[in-house]
Amino acid sequence: MSTLTKAAITENLYHSTNISREDTKQFVEDFFTEISDALATGRAVKLSGFGSFELRDKAERPGRNPKTGEEIPISARRVVTFRIGQNLRLSMNELSEKAEG
Repeated sequence: MSTLTKAAITENLYHSTNISREDTKQFVEDFFTEISDALATGRAVKLSGFGSFELRDKAERPGRNPKTGEEIPISARRVVTFRIGQNLRLSMNELSEKAEG
């Protein structure tokens, strides 16, 4: 299984449009910057048909150092979560069923 990178997204977009490579690269960079900036300011990002990125606060919790077994606190933090959209979920289920059958 391979990983899809921003560079690959840029190349795919470049080959499927009549837009220059430099413009497609800038578009992809701007797209991800917009998502990052929205999340950094506390806003959720909802992409219709794909899913939504949301911020969630995690409380401090006890943890354990796996090497020593020593108990250590894991500090409270804010994390980004992704909730898959219904259309994408249905597509993934169909792919899974085809792979099994």
